[in-house]
Amino acid sequence: MLSHPAPRLPVVSSPTAGRYVQPSFDDLGTPLSEITFMVVDLETTGVAADAAAITEIGAVKVRGGEVLGEFHTLVNPGEPIDARITQLTGITDAMVAEAPPVTAVLPGFLEFAQGTVWVAHNAPFDVGFLRAACDAAGYPWPRPQVVDTVVLARRLVDRSEVPNKRLGTLARFFGAKISPTHRALDDARATVDVLHALLERLGAHYVLTDTDLADFQRAIPAAEQRRKRHLAKGLPRVPGVYVFRDAQDRPLYIGTSVDIAGRVRSYFSGGETRKQMRDMLRLAERIEPIECAHRLEAQVRELRMIATAKPPFNRRSKYPERLAWLRLTDEAYPRLSLVRKPPEAGSTWLGPFTSAKAAAQVMEAVHDALPIRQCKTRLSPRRAGSSCALAELGCPAPCLLRISVSDYSRIAERFSATVAGDPDPVVAPLLHRIGDLSGRERFEEAAVVRGRLAAFLRAAIRTQRTQSLIRIPELVAAGPAAGGGWEIAVVRHGQLAAAAKSPPRINPMPTVESLLRSAATIPPSDGNLAGSRIAETELILTWLEGTGVRLVRTDSGWAQPRRAAGAYRELLDRLDAAMPHQRGGRGHDPTRRHT
Repeated sequence: MLSHPAPRLPVVSSPTAGRYVQPSFDDLGTPLSEITFMVVDLETTGVAADAAAITEIGAVKVRGGEVLGEFHTLVNPGEPIDARITQLTGITDAMVAEAPPVTAVLPGFLEFAQGTVWVAHNAPFDVGFLRAACDAAGYPWPRPQVVDTVVLARRLVDRSEVPNKRLGTLARFFGAKISPTHRALDDARATVDVLHALLERLGAHYVLTDTDLADFQRAIPAAEQRRKRHLAKGLPRVPGVYVFRDAQDRPLYIGTSVDIAGRVRSYFSGGETRKQMRDMLRLAERIEPIECAHRLEAQVRELRMIATAKPPFNRRSKYPERLAWLRLTDEAYPRLSLVRKPPEAGSTWLGPFTSAKAAAQVMEAVHDALPIRQCKTRLSPRRAGSSCALAELGCPAPCLLRISVSDYSRIAERFSATVAGDPDPVVAPLLHRIGDLSGRERFEEAAVVRGRLAAFLRAAIRTQRTQSLIRIPELVAAGPAAGGGWEIAVVRHGQLAAAAKSPPRINPMPTVESLLRSAATIPPSDGNLAGSRIAETELILTWLEGTGVRLVRTDSGWAQPRRAAGAYRELLDRLDAAMPHQRGGRGHDPTRRHT
């Protein structure tokens, strides 16, 4: 057995604190000194895995600088070895004639490598041959984490130190005890010493764990990212919200995760390549963690904080006040109006919409199906009695029919019933029109009507789905928590009033009762579809519809009519399938269930 010094993780300097600190592994994953590495090297009959075969395997298993074991065998390639390969490696046909084939070698090698992080110099070559051999022999590929010492050397060893990154060059530079000889075991032993030397250098780049190492290999973190990794130190590994703040303590970016520490660390790795986030990190001076009971509470807190603080580097959910609704106006002859102010309780409306284009499609769909007036002039019953006056206003129907207020009210009631329940009064006429246009081969016009119908169904489903929860004064639900126990939420008028997690193997009802006593009061008036809370209601709905979530209690039933808009989900899916270009531009569809 060989003995190698454990890699030293150097003391690093905090750029802002002006003092030296020893990195802690408490919240940063598995330390490199505790990882079992399996360093492997192969000799082959050629350079292409699909046209050559393995002739020798050598591997060394190490952890914390100590060699735990070695694996070495010659392999019969089943084909002659080229003389040039023999000259390079010294392996002859006679040497491998009695050696086992690779199919007999693989089981022992895979058992030796089990539970390790694989390491190789120019890893794609060695790993590629091993994977090809497993595929040919019918053995499942273990999908190991792989470390390539060539990649590490390119990023850790300067050109002024070595002329190239060949194994022999690096072994000499780092003073390896074994020199590479183009024999598998010797080269694997030399790679072990090179690996340990590279691990020492990684500490200065804040690469201290297995996940850090994987991120470091993917890309080169910017200097600012490396310099500010100390900001992630000491963060909790719990669900919650994290806030990046600048020197004046202003919020720059707000995010959420089930593991605050793990998520924040990723911003300082090579895996984070977004220019926007790198610009944010340049300004960041502090990270504030806000611990939450579970994922749902963290997501709701994030939405509320973004809507209030409007951090410059957040893009989504920042301006809920810009949402719009289609509302039936309150007048003798009501019409559809696009409004920014959330509708009042008792009014009839559809939405909200994130764009005027989507709202316009829905308005056109309703106008195609129902004779709701379109002119914007406010009408009195006396003035509406004159068809000439109404014709001058450009209102095609029902004004020209001299319709009475009572007769027109029945049209408005049909629209209200469509919004609250069965949308067939809009769906059936539009489907008939699509069929008629298609039968006359007016396909472009039919496609326009299909788009309007799809937009209407999405709006109706969203409106009815959210209102089904908003009208419930109080609902308590519990979902299974990772590791056991329950994630509990108290929901009042579609808003999260309280959240907690009950421990595993303990009756959760005392936690529920305590939570109800401390839950926030949500007045019914606040249950209206306020712009700042629609996304919150949809988050809660998604959670309630998740696997394993149970209703603990509710003031009233959580339900929708059997012939509600949700019954048309299959039709909406067919419409979307017929319009892939339109569906692709829609982005997130909040009416979709996530189970």
